[in-house]
Amino acid sequence: MPAPAFYHAHPETLILETQVVDARPGRVLLAESPFYPGGGGQPADRGSLQGQGQPLAVSGFETVAGRTWILLADPGAELRDAVRATVDADFRQMMRELHTGTHILNALVFQAFDGALVTGVQMNEDGTARMDFDLPEADNDRIRALEGAINDAIRQDLPVRDVYLPMAEAQQAHGLIRSKSVAPPPTEDNLIRIVDIVGLDRQACGGTHLARTGACRPLRILKIDNKGRHNRRVRLALAGL
Repeated sequence: MPAPAFYHAHPETLILETQVVDARPGRVLLAESPFYPGGGGQPADRGSLQGQGQPLAVSGFETVAGRTWILLADPGAELRDAVRATVDADFRQMMRELHTGTHILNALVFQAFDGALVTGVQMNEDGTARMDFDLPEADNDRIRALEGAINDAIRQDLPVRDVYLPMAEAQQAHGLIRSKSVAPPPTEDNLIRIVDIVGLDRQACGGTHLARTGACRPLRILKIDNKGRHNRRVRLALAGL
């Protein structure tokens, strides 16, 4: 099995001394990158790269032919040789909390509403998120009542781990792929990453997560909207934001 992406294998490493392996004005390719490049409804990491001069802000990421380029806010900036990559720790932590929290909500909806699938998800930079579910007949009060169970799962401080399964096995297993339309991309040897909240939930995902649910702040369900005949949109937020 190929090595997992650095941000999956070493999620606590937010400062990394690494090498530039290719460069263009305003963009670089690193030997190893601690940055999560975004996807699955989770915004990309924020951060900076520093060579011989001042730190340069990272503005985005672009994957071309399987290689993820890091884009610099200064389109004319050039970096060579050794660099220090620094991930914005506060932003990464907030995204890990939100993503783990949405998995908890997803698990509870899946259990309470006969395997209801996700039709959309988006985590936001203000500490809120929304999840869309295929729930044509659901009572919104029943969904809202899940807030207590979400926070119970946080207080239980459940371990969160990831495992890799063959794509064919994951597709056949009930409930591992929860999205109605998409799944995380497999690795080069056709494995898919499964995030396991031990005792609560297992599902395919490519994002960043906490090591334990207890590291997540309490979550509030803000609003539930009807979006068409089938979709219910649940908006939630980290407490205090």
